[in-house]
Amino acid sequence: MPTRYQGTPSEIRALDCFIKLTRASETLVAALRGPLARAGLTTAQLGVLEALYHLGPMNERLLGRKLLRSGGNITVVVDNLERRSLVGRQRNPRDRRSITVRLTPEGLRLIRRVFPGHAARITALLAVLSPEEQAELGRLCRKLGRGAAEQAGTESAGSVPNLEKR
Repeated sequence: MPTRYQGTPSEIRALDCFIKLTRASETLVAALRGPLARAGLTTAQLGVLEALYHLGPMNERLLGRKLLRSGGNITVVVDNLERRSLVGRQRNPRDRRSITVRLTPEGLRLIRRVFPGHAARITALLAVLSPEEQAELGRLCRKLGRGAAEQAGTESAGSVPNLEKR
């Protein structure tokens, strides 16, 4: 559905693009949500487990930056995962303000079981694009994300390059 806004050509083009980007993203997330729910996970919980699995233990602040989530949101997600014994928190004995989050053996088993199917679903959903189109979309999304973060002057601008490691 294109915008009905009667603005300048650049505004209409930007709004139409934003609508398409948002609708595509929401459609992909909705397609992935069901299988995650059957595994007892939310998208945010999977993100935390996946980051800890692939990047290793880290504090909540860094975890929030990696996942582009607020500190409060990460705390709630980690609280819920900890309640289920999927992650654990460990206070740094030298700096009690620093708390490291790590996968528990149960969390490790769950992410190892769930993630391959999740990756396969993403691969299938994106297969409508050629490999070249997927690479171009990735490049454009990175450029858009970095530009938006710079314009907003947000902390996420500094964390975006770290996401390339994932």
